[in-house]
Amino acid sequence: MQGNVFGLIYTGESSMQLRDLTYSRSVAAVPFAGRYRCIDFVLSSMVNTGISNVGLIAQKNYHSLMDHLGSGKEWELHRKHDGLFILPPFVTHDNTGIYKGTLDALRSVLGYIRRSTQRYVILTGSHTVFNTTFRAMVDQHIDTGADITIMYNDVTVGHNDDQFDELRMELDDTGRITDLQLNPYRPSSCHSSCDVFILEKALLEYLIEEAASHGCTDFIRDVLLRKVNTLKLYGWRYDGYIGCLSSIASYFTHNMNALKKEVRADLFNPDHPIYTKVKDEVPARYLSTAKVRNSLVADGCVIEGEVDSCVLFRGVKVARGTRLTNCLVLQGCDIQEGCELDHVILDKGCTVHSGRRLAGYESFPVIIRKGSSI
Repeated sequence: MQGNVFGLIYTGESSMQLRDLTYSRSVAAVPFAGRYRCIDFVLSSMVNTGISNVGLIAQKNYHSLMDHLGSGKEWELHRKHDGLFILPPFVTHDNTGIYKGTLDALRSVLGYIRRSTQRYVILTGSHTVFNTTFRAMVDQHIDTGADITIMYNDVTVGHNDDQFDELRMELDDTGRITDLQLNPYRPSSCHSSCDVFILEKALLEYLIEEAASHGCTDFIRDVLLRKVNTLKLYGWRYDGYIGCLSSIASYFTHNMNALKKEVRADLFNPDHPIYTKVKDEVPARYLSTAKVRNSLVADGCVIEGEVDSCVLFRGVKVARGTRLTNCLVLQGCDIQEGCELDHVILDKGCTVHSGRRLAGYESFPVIIRKGSSI
């Protein structure tokens, strides 16, 4: 049955809360855990499910994302039939090229949806990090005869920013959804949507056309909330680790959580691996003055200083006499001698000159824009 499912990933989410991290890239292309991008996790989960047809709806700042994905070779999606399809916006009489919501974006790629031969579609966003397969979810969707099945996990509190909508749901004893709440001030349920939906392709086409005829643009507000009592909605519970990259603080926290053994074991489960673009570089080098504790260090790094509880991406240089504590240092950064950095995020290609001191807090880390020189 997995061969009768195709994937559709929407990467046009707003990114105001991620500030400088999404200045020149989409949320889907934001680096994570040393050598990955956010898109790698949902895309790998689809591939590990057995899905061979994936469409990726792009909106803006998608050049970095296209460079990362290429032909889809690393995910075995470079195929003669089906494969990976990047669907950038284009201007027509009906489409301005700027999407007002997910339904608006889906309507712009109706041609791709109609050409897909699979019966079911998995519709997801691109700002969540998790590692699973959707086989059990698909099986439940078919067994229950649901119109739409929503993947959810249990949380105790909501997120504090308003960048991405939080959808809470109430379930009955059979798993059917009886009520939905969007961004509730006081949630009545601990069940929170993971932004993954399964439905039949024919139903999706109908919902898109119906919404367009009524001027509706958002899948959650204009379909799910309005039709919770009309459509047969079910929830599928996922108990693994989920990270929503919805703000600078949450991005920092989830990267730091990757230093925990139990989180790494869940996110990088060898039974269904996470694939990413391969870059052949030399192994990391630790010189005689280096001191490294509780850190993720990617290939190509050269460490002479002290690194404690940090995530270093490819090609980072840490000079002698420099101390990094609780930092995220993205690809190609150069940190010169005698620096002290604490709770800092350095975007790709930054240079920190000798003797500089930067410090933030766990809830408010200092972030330096891509290519900056400090």
